[in-house]
Amino acid sequence: RIPFSIPDDKMRVMANETTQWQPDFLAVDPVHGMWFALYCEQNNIQFPSLRFIISSYEYTSVIHRRIMERVFGVPVINLYGSSETGHLLIQNGSDELIPSPETAYLELVDCDNRGVGELLVTTRTNKYLPLIRYEIGDLAEATPHGYRIHGRKRDALVDKNNHCVTTRQVDEIFRGIENICHYQVRQSSDGKVEVLLLPENSNSTNAGTTVEVSQRLEKLLGKS
Repeated sequence: RIPFSIPDDKMRVMANETTQWQPDFLAVDPVHGMWFALYCEQNNIQFPSLRFIISSYEYTSVIHRRIMERVFGVPVINLYGSSETGHLLIQNGSDELIPSPETAYLELVDCDNRGVGELLVTTRTNKYLPLIRYEIGDLAEATPHGYRIHGRKRDALVDKNNHCVTTRQVDEIFRGIENICHYQVRQSSDGKVEVLLLPENSNSTNAGTTVEVSQRLEKLLGKS
């Protein structure tokens, strides 16, 4: 479950199998997909048959998307759903996700002044486990053409005014940040925040990147 601990020989097998299969697309967990992309880049491995990448299973960070698109040279399409509900949303040409009304009816409840609320799902096709207003556990925002997913409700931070700061908002501070392939942001009960950064390689991090991330996060949370 932790891609960073996968040995090189296993990564080599994955790359060889992908080369032999020559797939039109890859369906990946974004963290695993990013780590696989870096391995391929470091070993000059390319898959010319690829047309796109489907990213699902967890929130797709701007960092993971940047690396996969850079290495594979194809668009990354976000697919959203769950084991209980099936596929619910798929990314269109922008950052919005289009719903599948044949699959489920979606609602947003307890929305804040930004329109971000908790997503509820009522299934229409699951005959064996029909769900009514199922609390899927994610925050979302309605748009004129679909939705934007904001990440898990339990993963949200709070700012100095005790307002919710979503995973999407936190992730946006990493837009344009280079040489970082993964991160973790943790907030303790007293409001203090710890940020852990994983560089693309041992020589790619610098003090300037750390300072820039810290300043952006402080601005987002309203901390001095």
